[in-house]
Amino acid sequence: MNPLSRLLYFFYQRRLKKQIKDGPMPNHIGLILDGNRRYAEKYGMDPNWGHMMGYEKVREVLKWCINLEIKNLTLYVLSTENFNRPEDEIEGLYDLIMKGCEEVKADPTIHEEEVRVKAIGRLQKLPTYIQDAISDLEESTAAYGNFHLNMAVAYGGRAEIIDVVKKIAQKVCEKKIDINQINEETIQKHLYKQGPDPDMIIRTSGEKRLSGFLLWQSAYSELYFEDAYFPEFRKIDFWRAIRAFQQRERRFGE
Repeated sequence: MNPLSRLLYFFYQRRLKKQIKDGPMPNHIGLILDGNRRYAEKYGMDPNWGHMMGYEKVREVLKWCINLEIKNLTLYVLSTENFNRPEDEIEGLYDLIMKGCEEVKADPTIHEEEVRVKAIGRLQKLPTYIQDAISDLEESTAAYGNFHLNMAVAYGGRAEIIDVVKKIAQKVCEKKIDINQINEETIQKHLYKQGPDPDMIIRTSGEKRLSGFLLWQSAYSELYFEDAYFPEFRKIDFWRAIRAFQQRERRFGE
């Protein structure tokens, strides 16, 4: 970026922050981290390099949320469908999840800001050593509650709903739940993670679909689709998404 472009970028960023700083912030953002592989292809690199660049971007996004006091962030890290990818790519993703668990656990910001970390999904599909690392990370932040970082790993929205149905059906069989009393609250209580539904879901890379992300929880989420691949996602792109959220009128079906 040349000096003039840098200067213009600086002033645009400052103006953009002024526009959003006094507006309503989403309490919970869901983020679909899409485009890592296409970003790698763009630069002639292998997919695992793209995923590494995406991992580094996640660290930035968390800081952006903390700075804006956005209390809940859910990241779509690994879907149930991703297990169909080539073995070397899956192993690379496992390595990144391990790296993430270790670095997040040791990150002073996580502990200073009291960020509680939780993984959601069919974690039993992951290798045991990763399950152990996730459990260790969750335990190390279990006492926190100022911010919540949720990692959707081995996650699928349909899979989550199937698992909820199975749990409720089991309790009906055990006569712990009356089938005639099942309602939305019953479903909500049996989801992988308790807490507020996402106010906003952002997907990068230009794709305009949810791909199974938080299907139950996203009924009234505001959707925002960003053209940039996830590793290219900039702070001003994030702030523009927030500005778009602030400009929308949320009716919740009314």
